[in-house]
Amino acid sequence: MGIRIGILTAGGDCPGLNAVIRGVAKAAYHTMKDVEFIGIQDGFGGLIRGEYKTLNQSDFSGILTIGGTILGTSRTPFKLMQVVEDDNVDKLKCMKDNYKKMGLDCLLILGGNGSHKTAGLLADEGLNIIGLPKTIDNDIFGTDVTFGFHSAVDVATDCIDKLHTTASSHGRCMVMEVMGNKAGWLTLYSGIAGGADVILLPEIPYDMKKIIAKIKERGKRSKDFSIIAVAEGAMSTEEATMKKKAREKLRAESGNAVFKITKAIEAETNFTARPCIPGHIQRGGIPSAYDRLLSTRFGAYAAELILKKNFGVTVAMVDNVVVANELSEVAGKTKFVPEHHQLIEIGRSLGISFGD
Repeated sequence: MGIRIGILTAGGDCPGLNAVIRGVAKAAYHTMKDVEFIGIQDGFGGLIRGEYKTLNQSDFSGILTIGGTILGTSRTPFKLMQVVEDDNVDKLKCMKDNYKKMGLDCLLILGGNGSHKTAGLLADEGLNIIGLPKTIDNDIFGTDVTFGFHSAVDVATDCIDKLHTTASSHGRCMVMEVMGNKAGWLTLYSGIAGGADVILLPEIPYDMKKIIAKIKERGKRSKDFSIIAVAEGAMSTEEATMKKKAREKLRAESGNAVFKITKAIEAETNFTARPCIPGHIQRGGIPSAYDRLLSTRFGAYAAELILKKNFGVTVAMVDNVVVANELSEVAGKTKFVPEHHQLIEIGRSLGISFGD
């Protein structure tokens, strides 16, 4: 009797998803007898609706360098997974029923924090689940790195590089928003790599006076431009004291950090400032060589876990060794940038301001 493996990709797309799918399949075909893959379409939505297709070996060929996901993806918030909405669909029951209808021996879930919480829920319900940590935010607990992160760092760094030439040519302050609502890994890495003068992270509330002081100090040293890398979720010291709803209301009225900072610079200095939001460009494109390697390692290890029938876990990288963490121990936890992370200390030693 063969092994029937389901695969789905959930949440936002990122480079490396297809490379993981390929890594799992190639390793499984090589190490297992009579293996079959079922591709579940458009994330958990496809699992809820029972939308899937049988994948052939040819489907896994030539996808190593392709960005996005051949299976499609969608967002289904974890907080709604056990809520019956107006459509009267019991999502959890549908997922369990369709898992059985597909005749799956296990299900691989490629996703970020929210997807891992749903993966943990399904594992608790008795399904054979293996998670694979995907996110450009690099904020999944228990793994040193997630696939998609380094590709996004390359893109965000390239954006900062390009801003340098315009900023220096026109003598402007360029304020660039980098993806990352809760954790600032992407902003920290790309900010350091791109030579930003100010780096603002969600983990370190900023004082606008400190940012203005940094820009003026650069001006005194004949530096007539500055690059400010701002994480989506960066917040001022005032916002940090607010509850979430109050903070969201304030932002709806006055705009996100990147716009507020741009306005403040123009109001309080002699510099012209411009906002820049690369947005979803940061999560698109082909995976970097690093992410291709990482994704292939993760995929091959997932196949090994299937062979060993080690379920209820998620793949992780710890000290450059691929391991498996219990879903129950990592799902629902966010990996934040530590206040005294070495890169932050290095940045401070280079004169970079973190707004505090």
